[in-house]
Amino acid sequence: MILTTIKRITRTGFVNFWRNGFLSFASIVVITLSLCAFGLIIFTGAFGRALIADVKDKVDINVYISLSAQESDILALQKDIEALPEVAKTTYISRDQALTAFKTKWQNNSLIMQGLTEIGDNPFPASINIKAKDPGQYGNIATFLNDKGPADASGTPLISKINYEQNKLIIDRLSRIIPLAEKSGLIIAILLVAVAIIVVFNTIRLVIFTAKDEISVMKLVGASNIYVRGPLVVSGIMYGIVAAVITLVVMASFAYWSDTVLLRFAGVQVAADFELIVNVLSTYFNQNFGQIFGIIMGAGVLLGGVSSYIAARRYLKV
Repeated sequence: MILTTIKRITRTGFVNFWRNGFLSFASIVVITLSLCAFGLIIFTGAFGRALIADVKDKVDINVYISLSAQESDILALQKDIEALPEVAKTTYISRDQALTAFKTKWQNNSLIMQGLTEIGDNPFPASINIKAKDPGQYGNIATFLNDKGPADASGTPLISKINYEQNKLIIDRLSRIIPLAEKSGLIIAILLVAVAIIVVFNTIRLVIFTAKDEISVMKLVGASNIYVRGPLVVSGIMYGIVAAVITLVVMASFAYWSDTVLLRFAGVQVAADFELIVNVLSTYFNQNFGQIFGIIMGAGVLLGGVSSYIAARRYLKV
C-alpha cells in the first residue's frame, strides 16, 4: 500500500514536471541561478584561501648576521629561533650563498658585476629567514631577538640588522585584513544563501498557485494532504536535480577556463607573472569534486523540495 502510494505520487510529480513546461523551465532557471551563487561562494572561498595562503607565505623577516660571526654561533642562534612556538620555519643563508644568488641575479649587468669584482671580498652577510605561523606573531619574534641580544664568544653582537621595522606596516595590515576578509566572506555567503532561498521559495509558490484549482478539486474528491503535497514536492526535487546538473556543468566549465578568464580580466598577457591564479579553481574542482557535487546536488534538492513543501503548506492551506 505504501509502495503503491509512493509510485502514484512520484508518477504524478513527473507528469506535473513535464506538463507545466514554462513554469518548470522558470523554476529550473531560478534554482540554477541560486546554485550558481552557491558555486560562486565555493570558488570565491577557494580562491580567497589560496590568495591568503600565498600572501602569508611571502611575508617574512630576515635577520642579518655580522660579518665576523662564526657559522657555529649562527646555527646555534637558528636553533633558538626555531624553538619559538610562533616560528613555522627558518632558512639559513650563508655568505657564499648570498653572493652566488646576487651574481646569478645580476649576471647580465656588467656594471654591477664590475663593481663587485673591484670590491674583492664578499660584502654580503649571512642571514636567517624566518616565517611565522601567523603574520601577527612577527612582533613577538623581533622582540625576542632584540631582548636576547645574542653575541659570540668575544662579546660581539651576532645580529647586525632585523628588517622587521621595514615590513612592520604590511605585516600589521595583513594581521587586520586577513581575519576581516575571512569574516566578510562568511557574511556575504550567508546573505547570498538567504536571498537564494527567498527567490526560489517565491518562484515555487507561483508554480503552486497556478495549480490551486486542480488542488481544490483533489481536496473535494477526498484526496489526503500527502496526495496533494507529494507530487508538488517531487516536482520541486526534479527542478533541483536538473538545476544542480546544469550548475555543475557551468562550474566545471568555468573552473577549467578560469585561468584564461581571470588573466584576460586582469589584462595580463604572461601567465607566469600570476602563477597564483593559474589553475587554482580547476585543481580545487578536481580535488574536491565529490564534496562539491554533494553540496550542489543537496542544495538543489533542498531548495526545490523543501520550498515546494513549505509553499504548499503555508499558502494553499491543504
